[in-house]
Amino acid sequence: MTPSDSDQVAATVYLRRPWGKWGLRTTAATYLGAMIVVPIMAILHSGLEEGLGRFWQSISEPIAVEALYLTLLTAAITTLINAFMGTMAAYVLVRHNFPGQRLLNALIDMPFAVPTLVTGVMLVVLYGPQGLFGQWLAPHGIEIVFAKPGIVLALLLVTYPFTVRSVQPVLLAMELDQEQAAYTLGASRWTAFWRIVFPSLLPAILTGSLLTFARAIGEFGSIVVVSGNIPGRTLTAPVHIFGLIESDNQKAASAISILLLGLSFSLVLIVDWLQRRKEAGRARV
Repeated sequence: MTPSDSDQVAATVYLRRPWGKWGLRTTAATYLGAMIVVPIMAILHSGLEEGLGRFWQSISEPIAVEALYLTLLTAAITTLINAFMGTMAAYVLVRHNFPGQRLLNALIDMPFAVPTLVTGVMLVVLYGPQGLFGQWLAPHGIEIVFAKPGIVLALLLVTYPFTVRSVQPVLLAMELDQEQAAYTLGASRWTAFWRIVFPSLLPAILTGSLLTFARAIGEFGSIVVVSGNIPGRTLTAPVHIFGLIESDNQKAASAISILLLGLSFSLVLIVDWLQRRKEAGRARV
């Protein structure tokens, strides 16, 4: 039997046994449903079971509003800082060579590997009242841990890789011809970056920023350690949800969770749209 005959037989057997194709699809769809769709439907049912009136009451309580406001505020500050610092770090890693470059590149992914509770403990050890730097900061009236700056620091640490890893591949794929031409025409390095490099990086920066924001609004492990969880001051929405669960108020916890879930899902859709747009632009080129 020739190789072509073997291929024909294999194709015939595959056609006669369509469960191979459909079995794979069914397995993937079932797993997706069990891991994502079913939990989402459960929390939607729990939060909306008593009607929109009860849902609105749960998310409009003063403690919930303050927690949501603090969550969005700290997430926005974190996103702005990491958008700038992450882009700068990606540019340095791609366009410059220096001792320890590989080690630094590897360390960027450490927040993905370190448990977030450990991240919170590290910040307490450094900036707590009895911490390495906290002992010096406290007498000067500077509060980091158990205050809003501690929340921002924790979020900066756990979300740092997103913008870096979004921008890096774009920089690696960029040609240097246009930048070099700009230099020969007298443009400064900053002008070349702003006029030539930045427009190409903008979609990747936006993608990394949206992922950073989505991750920041759901952070719990490090925040519960460093914030102090003071209602109206340092209580974030995820920690407030945990408190509601502990208080056996599942309906209110589900309602606030739905709000965060809807916001996160919207950001994911925007990221997907940006990536599709970027791929379409590459295809046209």
